[in-house]
Amino acid sequence: MDFGLLSLGDHLTDSVTGVRSTQAERFRSLVEQGVLAEQTGFRSVHLGEHHFCDYILSSPPVVLAAIGERTSRIRLSTGVLLGANLDPVRVAEDYATVDLLSGGRLEPVIGRGTYFPHTFAAFGQDPADAKEVFAEHLELLLRIWETDGPVTWSGRFRAPLDGITVEPRPLQTPRPHVWLGAGSSRDSVELAARLGVSLMLPTVFGTPASFRPMVDHYLECWEAAGRDRADARIGALSHCHVHTTSQLAHQTWRPRYTTYMTWVTSFVARGLGASSVPPFDYDAMVRAMAVVGSPAEVVDRIGAIRDLLQLDTHLVMFDMGGMPHAEVAATIERFGADVIPAFA
Repeated sequence: MDFGLLSLGDHLTDSVTGVRSTQAERFRSLVEQGVLAEQTGFRSVHLGEHHFCDYILSSPPVVLAAIGERTSRIRLSTGVLLGANLDPVRVAEDYATVDLLSGGRLEPVIGRGTYFPHTFAAFGQDPADAKEVFAEHLELLLRIWETDGPVTWSGRFRAPLDGITVEPRPLQTPRPHVWLGAGSSRDSVELAARLGVSLMLPTVFGTPASFRPMVDHYLECWEAAGRDRADARIGALSHCHVHTTSQLAHQTWRPRYTTYMTWVTSFVARGLGASSVPPFDYDAMVRAMAVVGSPAEVVDRIGAIRDLLQLDTHLVMFDMGGMPHAEVAATIERFGADVIPAFA
């Protein structure tokens, strides 16, 4: 199983030290994490995309290009690229540029992003259209990348293309490997199988077991489309922290994770129109979803998730809640030394 390092770029005050990094320091940390991820055995680095909030990472291709210039092997990815909000022609151009600069290492994860309706409002878009817009945008993106020459196309949600050649072309042929971030909706899972793209499950929004029916449905649809099961790839993601002992893992991570989850759940609830949210329950979350503990505990938890969901790839997110760069880097190194080799 392959591992990817994920960060969403939240810019919060560390509840332990009381320090909030500058935005410049935060972005420099993201680049350094990507460099360290390659050195410690991660196959990919994933940067989330958000807008108009304290997730300040709004331009993943810019940061991915910076990481690409400091690395030579690691795959450059997203978590997720907001396919319903962005113009697919600009996505094709921007991310093809990353592919060219990196020597063909682009491997994006694309999703709807409907957990954050304020993004749709600020861009003047209707989240009620997100499902149809996303499907149209994804199909057009794949068509642009797979077509070596002029594209003629028309749809419902953007201006038509009449013999337009989109430049630059990605280095990888027929196109970069694409993942669809989906698992909360059968429609999205079916779309991934129909288009022949890999499935990245949003397993930070539910227990691993709750996504097993979606895995089964994806594989059924994949084979029904006449595709070889061996070509299907499935990924998942976890909030994660590993330390030398279980006690140290919880001691160092509890305050940062509580800060992060209290912020993000309140933020999402406001966006969805909820007047209040229940207090964050750290113990319940680490029992059910988040992966935290000693190296042996983390290996056991991740192995169980792999077997349950038939995973080829697991993304781990260490970087949250204002944790200082030095502590994030130490966690990346520890995971690379003590967890990744168990799945080689």
